[in-house]
Amino acid sequence: MPVVANVHGEYKVPGGKLVVADLEVLDDTVLRAQISGDFFLEPEDALARINDALAGTPVSAPAAQVAARVRAALGDGVEMLGFSPEAVAVAVRRALTGATGWHDHAWEFVHDVPREPALQMALDEVLTEQVGSGQRPPTLRVWEWASNAVIIGSFQSLRNEVDLAGAAEHDVTVVRRISGGGAMFVEPGNTITYSLYVPESLVSGLSYVESYAFLDDWVVGALNELGIAATYQPINDITSPAGKIAGAAQKRFAGGAVLHHVTMAYDMDAAKMLQVLRIGREKLSDKGTKSAAKRVDPLRSQTGLDRADVIDRMVGTFRARYGLAPGEISPETVAEAEERVVKKFGTEEWLRQVP
Repeated sequence: MPVVANVHGEYKVPGGKLVVADLEVLDDTVLRAQISGDFFLEPEDALARINDALAGTPVSAPAAQVAARVRAALGDGVEMLGFSPEAVAVAVRRALTGATGWHDHAWEFVHDVPREPALQMALDEVLTEQVGSGQRPPTLRVWEWASNAVIIGSFQSLRNEVDLAGAAEHDVTVVRRISGGGAMFVEPGNTITYSLYVPESLVSGLSYVESYAFLDDWVVGALNELGIAATYQPINDITSPAGKIAGAAQKRFAGGAVLHHVTMAYDMDAAKMLQVLRIGREKLSDKGTKSAAKRVDPLRSQTGLDRADVIDRMVGTFRARYGLAPGEISPETVAEAEERVVKKFGTEEWLRQVP
């Protein structure tokens, strides 16, 4: 006798509303669908049209196809506030792929001690692998830096991104991370960096772009609570009317975990940054240092708070939303990371893999 499976998926639209999909699935097809949430929708019969459109959807249908079914069923004259056909499709895909939500996990928090740049890169890899293997619960880690650094993306050219003479002059260590994206200029005390180590199920059903917004929604909320009109800007930036605040990068591991890390400007020495980063210098060569300061507007100038207070407020927002228990990084984990510094992250071969 055929067995009907009941599946559930949720998607909080960044800056918008919650969309929930409860589906009955028979074999490879959605038999019935019930969409709900705290969104606004007019006219009243539009919700029934959405549910009817989802019935008969193949389980394998990509999000774009699901959204197209919803859009075609609604036609003109429908007002959707706080969500969209694409948001419905994401909730459906998350239901069909067995996605987990933030509250399905017991989160740990580590405010780490200062560490050298290459060791930070190695720790990100080791800690993500531990979450993937089940050795560690999903974790939020706030970094502390032991020295100045430039961190280039996995696919960036070293010579195109970094002025090595300028880096040497300002005692800046150059390292390469395992995630893509652009170069980051870091000085201890002037930067807030954090990593999320999460199971892949948390972002199941989301595209890469959607997962950036999804994983950064809590910190955008924290900044809003601090009085900053922060928003997510695709693909991977957090910005405000005063300028860019932060950049994110991400790496998905074959072992079933995701690394999502963010570097935020608390304060900055724009003149020094332009002597070290080539791309930043070229982008702003006709505008000068003042434009560099405007391009990246630090949290210090926007909040007036000490760096430690900003971090405490950010972590407090995460804890209030999802819960946080104290965690730690074991000596064995550090030893594993140190070994990877010797074999990989501290080597010229790794640094210059894209010359």
